[in-house]
Amino acid sequence: MAYVITQRCCNDASCISECPVDCIRPTPEQREFDGTEMLYIDPDTCIDCGACVDACPVDAIFSEDELSASLARFKDVNAAWFERHPLEPDVSPLVIPVRPPKSLGTLRVAVVGAGPAACYAAENLLMRADVEIEMLEKLPTPWGLVRAGVAPDHPGTKGVSAMFESAFKRETFQYHLNVEVGKHISHDELLEHHHAVVYGVGASSDRRLDIPGEDLQGCHAATEFVAWYNGHPDYADHTFDLSGERAVIVGNGNVALDVARVLTLSVDDLAKTDIADHALEALRHSNIREVVLLGRRGPAQAAYTSSEFLALAYLKDIDIVIDESDVVLDAASQAIVDDPETEPPIKLKVQLAGEYASKPVDPGRKRIVFRYLVSPVEVLGTDRVEGIRVVENELDADLAAVATDRTETIDTSLVIRSIGYKGLPIDSLPFDDRRGVVPNDKGRVLGDDGAPVPGVYVTGWIKRGARGIIGSNKTDAEQTVAQILADFEAGALAKPAKDRAALQKLLSSRQSDVVDRAGWRAIDQAERQRGKSAGRPRVKFTSVADMIDVAKKG
Repeated sequence: MAYVITQRCCNDASCISECPVDCIRPTPEQREFDGTEMLYIDPDTCIDCGACVDACPVDAIFSEDELSASLARFKDVNAAWFERHPLEPDVSPLVIPVRPPKSLGTLRVAVVGAGPAACYAAENLLMRADVEIEMLEKLPTPWGLVRAGVAPDHPGTKGVSAMFESAFKRETFQYHLNVEVGKHISHDELLEHHHAVVYGVGASSDRRLDIPGEDLQGCHAATEFVAWYNGHPDYADHTFDLSGERAVIVGNGNVALDVARVLTLSVDDLAKTDIADHALEALRHSNIREVVLLGRRGPAQAAYTSSEFLALAYLKDIDIVIDESDVVLDAASQAIVDDPETEPPIKLKVQLAGEYASKPVDPGRKRIVFRYLVSPVEVLGTDRVEGIRVVENELDADLAAVATDRTETIDTSLVIRSIGYKGLPIDSLPFDDRRGVVPNDKGRVLGDDGAPVPGVYVTGWIKRGARGIIGSNKTDAEQTVAQILADFEAGALAKPAKDRAALQKLLSSRQSDVVDRAGWRAIDQAERQRGKSAGRPRVKFTSVADMIDVAKKG
């Protein structure tokens, strides 16, 4: 029996180094790694040892004879990848990182942010150097999008936080939560206390449609809606009009699929998750029966991953609706699907779209409708959203979407744009407004003159743009950490003028409500206890004041 990697794969590649027969691909060294949807196990080489299972932080790996009905197809998905990429031994030499010599002393690093990118950087530093790490985060809780971005019906994906929690138990790592860089401490002050400062702050803004009516009441960014249902304190008091029977989501990436599921799942199912109480109550009174997702190109170019698209087939009492005409591909797309060199996930997306299109629809069930080859041109309404006008597209020879003269109006009272995240400028750092990133070379921040800014680094979405999933940040962080260690060994990092004790004294004088490791543990335990009586993994606090109160008492 072989092991099989399934839907919730986070791509952090922890399993690869643990495999004794080297049968997991692609590896971070392969060019396919950056664009892969997930990792795969070669069924013909796997020896059924289970080492990868223990290494997986999100419990995505199962023996093929233990696959549930909803995961059974991943046996073929794994095998199909190796039909396209026959397994060859990885001939690249194994590079064992060398720790900086002890004579250099202890490396002090400030990590700004506490999401996956920041945490992977901190974890890697702890493994590779004698280091003191100070993690600063503006919220009283860590984990970033693992806590506030992962959909509540995907609890396994949040398991990566347990891995971080285990790595961060040592005293050389300290939390400084509820501390905002730029408000409670400046960038220059961080440099006074550390050899290096790493920003892993993600991409907290969203991309706009830039069409008329976008600012009408009832038109929102997916970033707002996701943060709202996940209990982010900054969005807990937001409201969304759920009185209509139809919602329209512009975009069809994985975040759009998350939003569609949350809007259509039964409240009884959501009540078993860690969804925020205020969102659960609002959804209890929701009238939405249909969610329409708009994609500007066809099913072969859809932004969602094939694994998330496949999972929709197993939603309870929800129909996935696709018009049969939408799965008739243009010649260029069909040629790609027919090409034996095309990656299996693209072929699977098209195959699944055809399967959904052929299934009967029950008018008594809720539905998620996929519309392809359409783009929004105007959000309609006087004071609030009443509909959205879309234009039909055709693909040119380069597979770019070209608008036609055919338009259509879709009635709706709720429009959610889900067309990507975008980074925001960081005080005292250069910024590329067009790309929404801090200019950098492999993580070293570059100044206006193109030269590295001494001691300043970035990792994650603020480094490379908003692409990839949670585990994509691991190899990204390793690259940044390699630059930090190289600069440390080369003597390119200025010795801190002040130490850890001075930093704690400064922060205490500026922010009386700093949450440390003990405070976060108190919040975490209280949330879990609140959830225990309700049969839920946790009931989150959505007020900063409540979190601070619990942290202080704890």
